[in-house]
Amino acid sequence: MKSHLITSCVIGASLLLTGCLNETPKGLLSEEDAYDNAVNLYINSVATLYNYIGGHEDSQGLQGTYRGVYDYNTFTTDEAIIPTRGGDWYDGEYWQNLYQHEWTDDDEELYNTWKYLFKVVVLSNNSLAYLDKYKHLLTEQQYRACRAEVRGIRALYYFYLIDMFGNIPLVVSNEQPINEVKQSSRSNTFKFIVKELQEIEPDLADVHSNKKGDYYGRITRSVAYFLLAKLMLNAEVYADDDWTDGKRPDGKSLFFEVHGKKMNAWEACAAWVDLIRQDDYWLSTNYEENFSVNNENSSENIFVIPMDKLQYQNYFCNKFRSFHYNHASALGVGGENGACATVSTVRKFGYGTDKVDPRYALNFYSDTIRVNNANVLLDNGTPLVYYPLEVKLDLTGSKYEKTAGARMAKYEVDRTSYTDGRLQANDIVLFRYADALLMKAEANYRNGDDGYQYLSVVCFRSHAKAIDKSATQEEILSFILDERLRELMWEGWRRQDLIRYDLFHRAYDQRTPIWDEETRFTTVFPIPKRALDLNRNLKQNPGY
Repeated sequence: MKSHLITSCVIGASLLLTGCLNETPKGLLSEEDAYDNAVNLYINSVATLYNYIGGHEDSQGLQGTYRGVYDYNTFTTDEAIIPTRGGDWYDGEYWQNLYQHEWTDDDEELYNTWKYLFKVVVLSNNSLAYLDKYKHLLTEQQYRACRAEVRGIRALYYFYLIDMFGNIPLVVSNEQPINEVKQSSRSNTFKFIVKELQEIEPDLADVHSNKKGDYYGRITRSVAYFLLAKLMLNAEVYADDDWTDGKRPDGKSLFFEVHGKKMNAWEACAAWVDLIRQDDYWLSTNYEENFSVNNENSSENIFVIPMDKLQYQNYFCNKFRSFHYNHASALGVGGENGACATVSTVRKFGYGTDKVDPRYALNFYSDTIRVNNANVLLDNGTPLVYYPLEVKLDLTGSKYEKTAGARMAKYEVDRTSYTDGRLQANDIVLFRYADALLMKAEANYRNGDDGYQYLSVVCFRSHAKAIDKSATQEEILSFILDERLRELMWEGWRRQDLIRYDLFHRAYDQRTPIWDEETRFTTVFPIPKRALDLNRNLKQNPGY
């Protein structure tokens, strides 16, 4: 899916969103050469957009790099933490501020993430314009299919934008006049995304996107179904234009149409999951095969970032960031001795009890570390031991400074990887069928129905015990939240889940709420100050 990007500095509305996008790489083709036949039109207007799903620089890509979408959705939560370890990982208190929710509107990393997300939106609008201009090169079916993919990518990026920033500019054309680029309410953009996905769904390919072949890594019908289910699950959040007043709309009173049937948000979520189920997805026999070196064969991965150390530049830095230096060296990769699970997370897996969840060992390295049947040794000759219960936000001076915390084990280590392990063969999983089943279970319970069979199948696949059917709805929903942590650990969904459960702004693990956080203002990030300076039509989110 590699391609040449054919665009120069995007003008007009994009200036107000991201500044000048200097996207002119080596090998630039003229417009006449770039769009001279149907194949080149597809490559340079559709395929090129997929180059941005992953990344190899900070704040670029949906997962795999630092200080971007993944980090803002993970290290702001009770799931994981990057402690200060003496002279390591202080970084001007960046990681501590994430965990404590003390970010500001002048954070450079937040602005870079905003720019990245809107860059893909703007480039998608450009691509739609080129598809319209050169429509004569395509059959009607090809034209509709190409537009559907581009609109699907744009909808995906708007999903992340409303999730992170709430009220944002909604720009749907590269010809939109500058004075018309205004802020859209979160609920309005939410409706737009849902409508876009519903309109394009019939024109998307009905194939598995995670499998190698012509549609590998692309927006297909089941990818749209998953995104629609995720939007429905969070409909109460996304339909709320004032998240600081303590009130939300009721999912039972938010109505949508699914293939001609009127449903409330919870019913619609379940319906979209049912459509995924009909697309021949099922839970893999082994949880870990979804993250293996050759995970293109997974039966449950729905949407992935394709990884190939020879063909793509997409980085996966998450394990690299987590390993102790000596642990990494023993595996033949690099390590930065940073990220680890929080104490509350390992407790939810049952660590330290006689009932440890079977997925614990598949998600974490802890206790005495062995590689190739031998203990990994520290520089002083003693065995390396990770201590999951000794994590603190600042470990400086502690005897556990370098060894506190259970480290990331999800994703098999590719022993033939390049660049210290960051260029690996394992595809990065974005959407997974197990998540879809948990979404349906939660939606059913929130609607007053029984979702036990969907919850239990995920638990029993991993030989974990599901909750008793006689539990109250409140107990079951709490169990589902914990189960989502155990099943989806390290996959980037925790912030969204905590917000939906109205827990993100509260105290957890070692975090106490900051001043005025009872208003829930931190459930969205501030609009970056530089974006406000570029576009005077934008207003800052409340609380910042």
